[in-house]
Amino acid sequence: MDHYHFTVLLEPDQDEPHRYNVRVPALPGCLTYGESIEDALAHAREAITGYVAVMVEAGESVPVEEHPIIATTLVIPGMSATRPLREVAVSTAKSERPA
Repeated sequence: MDHYHFTVLLEPDQDEPHRYNVRVPALPGCLTYGESIEDALAHAREAITGYVAVMVEAGESVPVEEHPIIATTLVIPGMSATRPLREVAVSTAKSERPA
């Protein structure tokens, strides 16, 4: 197989600010972290590569994720009971338009 696709979950560390913990659900025990999202993803790539290499060397089959999960975080503006929902939606849409 030329490429493997894995879901990688990043979570901010509760005790260490600016640290992201990473786990790969399809690869039990494949855990790492990074001081930024970019750092965490780079470490995840290294951890996954090493994990898969050990599996291949041992003659084990590598789990295949047919449909890896892709997720992101969206920031939604807070709403006020005194501000109508339509007004919030229009204001948000205008602020997101390219300049």
